[in-house]
Amino acid sequence: MPDLHGKVALITGVGRVGQIGHAVAKGFAEAGATLVLADVNAVGLADRVREFKAGGHRVASSAGDLTTPAAARAAVAVARQQFGGLDIVVNVAGGLVNYGPALELTPEQLEKELAVNVKTTFYVSQAAVPALLERGGGAIVNFASVAVLKPQSQMASYIAAKSAVAGLTRAFAREFRDQGVRVNAVAPGTMKTADNLAQMKDAKVRWVELDQLVTAVLFLASDDAQAVTGEILPVAGDV
Repeated sequence: MPDLHGKVALITGVGRVGQIGHAVAKGFAEAGATLVLADVNAVGLADRVREFKAGGHRVASSAGDLTTPAAARAAVAVARQQFGGLDIVVNVAGGLVNYGPALELTPEQLEKELAVNVKTTFYVSQAAVPALLERGGGAIVNFASVAVLKPQSQMASYIAAKSAVAGLTRAFAREFRDQGVRVNAVAPGTMKTADNLAQMKDAKVRWVELDQLVTAVLFLASDDAQAVTGEILPVAGDV
């Protein structure tokens, strides 16, 4: 496990137990990072803060709708005000919203899919880069999907949204490369989360364990990946 003592990490999408954001936050806490947790779910976010403080970890939070620039800026402001700055951003917030035939997708469904995946990633990254530059650089880890690399039917809006996240990752990586900000993304396969287990318990799928994904995120966020930027790393357990 990388040593992240002295690093301040903003992690989004952490409001619910058993999901990816919660697992990522736990991994970063165990690696020694100071945490700033952000989520639209204020109640769940407060529970996570209590959980991590009870474990002896340094943590603060910012509740708000990260599809808006104001909430993204507020989360970064918490990192600056309470911990003096920001070194790492992990944009977990997002996920699959719509599953069904592309021809039946409504404008409202498409807008929501794009908002929760693309707007959150863009606005948080846009707000965070100046704070990262204040510390001489840093790392952003975004969440794409293996569905971008191996598209499946019934997921048109999700694949469009996560493809945009992959594009944003490469664009930010190129734009801020020479200023010391690395930007990469993981592309998870079918994650063994509480929600997926409940919905797909009888399905024959190749599960990816949460700790396997967390290991990949920690690597991309750490100084061990100093020469890695603009990459989309599949974490899917297959070829």
